[in-house]
Amino acid sequence: MSIFVEGFAQNWWLFLISSILIELTPGPNMVYLAIVGASDGRRAGYAVTAGVALGLATVGLLAAAGLTTVINNSPALYQLLRWAGVIYLLWLAFDAWRDAAEDVDAAPVGSAFRVYFRRGLITNLLNPKAAVFYIAVLPGFTVPGGSIGGQTFVLSLTFVAAATAIHLAIVTLSSQARRLLEDPRRSLIIRRTLSLALAVVAVWFAWKTRF
Repeated sequence: MSIFVEGFAQNWWLFLISSILIELTPGPNMVYLAIVGASDGRRAGYAVTAGVALGLATVGLLAAAGLTTVINNSPALYQLLRWAGVIYLLWLAFDAWRDAAEDVDAAPVGSAFRVYFRRGLITNLLNPKAAVFYIAVLPGFTVPGGSIGGQTFVLSLTFVAAATAIHLAIVTLSSQARRLLEDPRRSLIIRRTLSLALAVVAVWFAWKTRF
């Protein structure tokens, strides 16, 4: 038993480091969180972060239950989710571009937080890459001799916790940029640049998730 605990502890640290490195790689969550944090402030960004966390946790639970294996083994279903995710990201980029000319404080406080939460949730539920991570990467850090389900649960929580910590940091840092958006012209340039970056990420996402 002690050998198992020691082996799993070593794997857990390696998994934590891997999770942090994966989340630090620019992707849909990072760019969108930066847009929301800079444009609508920390509270809105934290709402998106909560949705992202729930989405990642849900995919992790589905992976533990074996349901994501069905998605990974079904090309048609995988492609459906993949393109739904790409289209949704492009829509978010368009929405951010369209709203870029609005005043930073124009949105009613608290009125759209559930919308931000839902966007973070949907973005991750439509991300087949997350399912593949739980199927292809996570099992490599489990240790024989123990409960695979229990190890999968712990590792999934670890990944969600690491991702959430990084996402909170992104929102907090990007929200400081709101001061840069006080100038309307500068605000338009920055917000539309971030919108274009999200569109580029959507194209990159489509390329990276292809078979």
